[in-house]
Amino acid sequence: MANLKLFLKGNKIKKENVEYAPTQSLVDEKGDAVKWEFKALSTKESEEIREDSMVEVQVKGKPNQYRQKLGSGYMQKLIAASVVYPNLHDAELQNSYGVMKAEDLLMELIDDPGEYGELVVFVNKLCGFTSMEDKVEEAKN
Repeated sequence: MANLKLFLKGNKIKKENVEYAPTQSLVDEKGDAVKWEFKALSTKESEEIREDSMVEVQVKGKPNQYRQKLGSGYMQKLIAASVVYPNLHDAELQNSYGVMKAEDLLMELIDDPGEYGELVVFVNKLCGFTSMEDKVEEAKN
Protein backbone atom coordinates (compact mmCIF):
# COMPACT_ATOMS: atom_id res chain seq x y z
CA MET A 1 0.00 0.00 0.00
CA ALA A 2 1.23 3.49 -0.88
CA ASN A 3 2.51 5.95 1.68
CA LEU A 4 -0.34 8.21 2.85
CA LYS A 5 2.05 11.17 2.90
CA LEU A 6 2.05 11.07 -0.92
CA PHE A 7 -1.52 12.40 -0.79
CA LEU A 8 -0.71 15.49 1.29
CA LYS A 9 -1.48 18.79 -0.39
CA GLY A 10 2.18 19.79 -0.52
CA ASN A 11 2.84 16.84 -2.84
CA LYS A 12 0.11 17.71 -5.32
CA ILE A 13 1.31 19.01 -8.69
CA LYS A 14 -0.08 22.46 -9.42
CA LYS A 15 -1.26 23.18 -12.95
CA GLU A 16 0.51 26.16 -14.45
CA ASN A 17 -1.36 28.97 -16.19
CA VAL A 18 -1.27 28.89 -19.98
CA GLU A 19 -1.09 31.64 -22.59
CA TYR A 20 -3.32 31.48 -25.66
CA ALA A 21 -4.40 34.02 -28.28
CA PRO A 22 -8.14 33.39 -28.68
CA THR A 23 -8.77 36.03 -31.35
CA GLN A 24 -7.00 37.60 -34.29
CA SER A 25 -8.98 40.83 -33.88
CA LEU A 26 -6.92 42.07 -30.91
CA VAL A 27 -3.30 42.67 -31.88
CA ASP A 28 -0.20 44.28 -30.38
CA GLU A 29 2.00 47.00 -31.94
CA LYS A 30 3.66 44.42 -34.22
CA GLY A 31 0.34 43.06 -35.47
CA ASP A 32 0.61 39.81 -33.51
CA ALA A 33 -2.48 38.41 -31.80
CA VAL A 34 -2.54 39.36 -28.12
CA LYS A 35 -2.07 36.38 -25.80
CA TRP A 36 -4.38 35.97 -22.86
CA GLU A 37 -3.58 34.06 -19.67
CA PHE A 38 -5.83 31.17 -18.63
CA LYS A 39 -5.95 28.96 -15.55
CA ALA A 40 -7.35 25.46 -15.17
CA LEU A 41 -10.36 25.52 -12.89
CA SER A 42 -10.67 23.22 -9.91
CA THR A 43 -13.45 20.65 -9.66
CA LYS A 44 -15.07 22.79 -6.97
CA GLU A 45 -15.02 25.93 -9.15
CA SER A 46 -16.41 24.01 -12.13
CA GLU A 47 -19.23 22.49 -10.07
CA GLU A 48 -20.18 25.88 -8.61
CA ILE A 49 -20.44 27.29 -12.14
CA ARG A 50 -22.46 24.24 -13.26
CA GLU A 51 -24.90 24.61 -10.34
CA ASP A 52 -25.22 28.34 -10.99
CA SER A 53 -26.02 27.63 -14.65
CA MET A 54 -28.84 25.13 -14.09
CA VAL A 55 -32.32 26.17 -15.17
CA GLU A 56 -35.69 24.51 -14.72
CA VAL A 57 -37.55 23.58 -17.90
CA GLN A 58 -41.04 22.19 -18.18
CA VAL A 59 -41.34 18.53 -19.16
CA LYS A 60 -43.16 18.36 -22.50
CA GLY A 61 -46.71 17.11 -22.18
CA LYS A 62 -46.62 17.10 -18.39
CA PRO A 63 -48.03 20.27 -16.84
CA ASN A 64 -46.49 21.35 -13.55
CA GLN A 65 -43.53 18.99 -13.97
CA TYR A 66 -40.05 20.42 -14.42
CA ARG A 67 -36.54 19.07 -14.82
CA GLN A 68 -33.18 20.71 -14.51
CA LYS A 69 -31.14 21.49 -17.58
CA LEU A 70 -27.74 23.08 -18.03
CA GLY A 71 -28.34 26.63 -19.24
CA SER A 72 -26.79 28.13 -22.34
CA GLY A 73 -24.58 30.50 -20.30
CA TYR A 74 -22.56 27.68 -18.72
CA MET A 75 -19.69 27.74 -21.19
CA GLN A 76 -19.43 31.54 -21.07
CA LYS A 77 -19.16 31.44 -17.27
CA LEU A 78 -16.64 28.60 -17.38
CA ILE A 79 -14.43 30.43 -19.87
CA ALA A 80 -14.74 33.79 -18.08
CA ALA A 81 -13.74 32.13 -14.80
CA SER A 82 -10.65 30.62 -16.41
CA VAL A 83 -9.39 33.94 -17.83
CA VAL A 84 -6.66 35.46 -15.67
CA TYR A 85 -5.60 38.18 -18.12
CA PRO A 86 -7.17 40.39 -19.28
CA ASN A 87 -9.22 41.06 -16.17
CA LEU A 88 -12.76 40.60 -17.48
CA HIS A 89 -14.09 42.24 -14.29
CA ASP A 90 -12.28 45.54 -14.95
CA ALA A 91 -14.85 48.35 -15.01
CA GLU A 92 -12.96 50.43 -17.58
CA LEU A 93 -12.71 47.48 -19.96
CA GLN A 94 -16.38 46.58 -19.49
CA ASN A 95 -17.42 50.21 -19.99
CA SER A 96 -15.46 50.45 -23.24
CA TYR A 97 -17.68 47.66 -24.65
CA GLY A 98 -20.87 48.82 -22.90
CA VAL A 99 -21.32 45.67 -20.79
CA MET A 100 -21.54 44.98 -17.06
CA LYS A 101 -20.64 41.28 -16.73
CA ALA A 102 -17.47 39.32 -17.44
CA GLU A 103 -19.39 36.83 -19.61
CA ASP A 104 -20.83 39.63 -21.76
CA LEU A 105 -17.39 41.19 -22.13
CA LEU A 106 -16.01 37.84 -23.24
CA MET A 107 -18.61 37.66 -26.00
CA GLU A 108 -17.72 41.19 -27.15
CA LEU A 109 -13.99 40.46 -27.19
CA ILE A 110 -14.41 37.14 -29.02
CA ASP A 111 -17.16 38.04 -31.48
CA ASP A 112 -16.12 35.60 -34.21
CA PRO A 113 -18.11 32.35 -33.84
CA GLY A 114 -15.25 30.21 -35.18
CA GLU A 115 -12.73 31.71 -32.76
CA TYR A 116 -15.21 31.29 -29.91
CA GLY A 117 -15.67 27.63 -30.83
CA GLU A 118 -11.90 27.12 -30.75
CA LEU A 119 -11.74 28.87 -27.37
CA VAL A 120 -14.42 26.50 -26.02
CA VAL A 121 -12.30 23.51 -27.12
CA PHE A 122 -9.15 25.07 -25.61
CA VAL A 123 -10.74 25.76 -22.20
CA ASN A 124 -12.41 22.34 -22.09
CA LYS A 125 -9.03 20.67 -22.63
CA LEU A 126 -7.37 23.00 -20.11
CA CYS A 127 -9.97 21.99 -17.51
CA GLY A 128 -9.42 18.31 -18.24
CA PHE A 129 -12.56 17.60 -20.26
CA THR A 130 -12.07 15.35 -23.26
CA SER A 131 -14.44 14.59 -26.10
CA MET A 132 -15.37 11.13 -27.32
CA GLU A 133 -13.39 11.87 -30.51
CA ASP A 134 -10.28 12.56 -28.41
CA LYS A 135 -10.73 9.26 -26.56
CA VAL A 136 -11.20 7.34 -29.82
CA GLU A 137 -8.09 8.97 -31.32
CA GLU A 138 -6.09 8.16 -28.18
CA ALA A 139 -7.24 4.54 -28.29
CA LYS A 140 -6.14 4.25 -31.93
CA ASN A 141 -2.60 5.32 -31.02
